[in-house]
Amino acid sequence: MATSALRRTLLPLTLLALAGWAAPLRAQGPAPAAKAPVAPPSFTPEEVGINEKLGATIPLDLELKGEDGKPVTLRQLIDKPTILTLNYFRCAGICTPQLGGVAEVLNRTDAIPGKDFQVITVSFDERDEPEVAAQKRTNYLGEITRPFPPAAWRFLTGPGATTKALADAVGFKFKRVDEDFVHAAAIIFISPTGKITRYMYGTTYLPADLQLAAQESARGEAMPTINKFLKFCFSYDPAGRRYVLNTTTISATVIIVAALIFVVVITRRGRRTKSEESE
Repeated sequence: MATSALRRTLLPLTLLALAGWAAPLRAQGPAPAAKAPVAPPSFTPEEVGINEKLGATIPLDLELKGEDGKPVTLRQLIDKPTILTLNYFRCAGICTPQLGGVAEVLNRTDAIPGKDFQVITVSFDERDEPEVAAQKRTNYLGEITRPFPPAAWRFLTGPGATTKALADAVGFKFKRVDEDFVHAAAIIFISPTGKITRYMYGTTYLPADLQLAAQESARGEAMPTINKFLKFCFSYDPAGRRYVLNTTTISATVIIVAALIFVVVITRRGRRTKSEESE
């Protein structure tokens, strides 16, 4: 009798919950055609991704442009463990969270910027100009709340052939799709002599990992990657210029399925109770 009463009480509440979750979904209706995501471009590992080149030396005499537009070579800049990131400054996808992740870990590491390490961000899009690089530098330095010398994070641009040569040297493969690029997210540690010593993937990094990698880089020790999980930046839909995961719909679907399972379990349990009582 108790199970039957519980079922009579919970069943209407469950159905009411289902109706409440379903109503917003019906109200949403189909998404406007203009915001429908574009299918991700096709590519192969030979075209896009990262082919680690641990122990190799990057071409230090490559000439790039500083934020002021003046030419500068990597040999002039790299005199300490260096964190290299390859991005493009108009990127509306993974570049922003990646560079934000770099700024976040720089706030938390015990390593001293400008002494124990430095950061160099290079745009592989030849359309990016020094003025844009200077603005990006200002923006991300503004996210750092600890004492941080501006010279410890440089934003560089350059001709497509030059930045492509650097990308090839570190095994960073990207593909242009219309006005954007498909590429992975990683930071690459370069020793004071230009030797590639470590790759760290994704958009978030642990302070202890960064500090250890900087120490290994200072010694010129090339260490294998333990956690290699590539995240890619694809082309974007015309309206939002990025893929959007509809978490509201997914959450509602999960809850509805769970509620349906709950109703089925309660109903079957009630039937078994009635059968046992009749016996």
